[in-house]
Amino acid sequence: MPVQKKVAIMQPYFCPYVAYFQLISSVDVFVIYDNIKYTKKGWINRNRILQDGSDKLISLPLKTASDYLDVVDRELADNFDAKKLLNQIRAAYLHAPYFKQIYPLLESIVRYPERNLFEFLYHSVVKICTHLHISTKIIKSSSLDIDHSLKNQDKVLAICQSLGATQYVNALGGQDLYSKADFLSRNIALNFIQSELREYQQFGAKFVPWLSIIDLMMFNSDDEISDYLKNGYTLL
Repeated sequence: MPVQKKVAIMQPYFCPYVAYFQLISSVDVFVIYDNIKYTKKGWINRNRILQDGSDKLISLPLKTASDYLDVVDRELADNFDAKKLLNQIRAAYLHAPYFKQIYPLLESIVRYPERNLFEFLYHSVVKICTHLHISTKIIKSSSLDIDHSLKNQDKVLAICQSLGATQYVNALGGQDLYSKADFLSRNIALNFIQSELREYQQFGAKFVPWLSIIDLMMFNSDDEISDYLKNGYTLL
């Protein structure tokens, strides 16, 4: 019987929400795009945390540069103040039940000395996966021997074939972008991950969903997060 290999591919994001880590946890190999265009209005260098009962944007300021550069060619701004960002997170979550366990992890992420945006984000994803006991192999897209000029589904298929994938798992938002028939024609099953919304206590106020993984870690035990990562989604 042939060996099954599940693959997922995503852009890097700054402390993304739980579904991102469910996706990583659900596969054998996770490819993180470094040679993909930076999107200014996306979530690559920003996210949301809970502050005073509502969502609050946090972001990594970037050096001014061309809108056509890849993520790997962008740099954090010289005025990026790690202490200021950490103080914002501290003020928001100081009284959260798992603050003492999680804050040192966030310090190691935010104070990471790398100024290259991709390397900074890559380091953060790897650190969080380690903390969450996610053992999935994580590789950079540029390390693969494919035609990197390919776009969209063609590029995804090339990556999957280069890795010997038998199954490709994508975020739910990609349902209109990919054809199950095209994947099956290359002996690759295509699935989409749908995360289950699980409410948890956030200082006793009305629940604010889909915040950064920071929020989930601040309010939930390792066992609760582990169960969410393993059982809190459906493959479509």
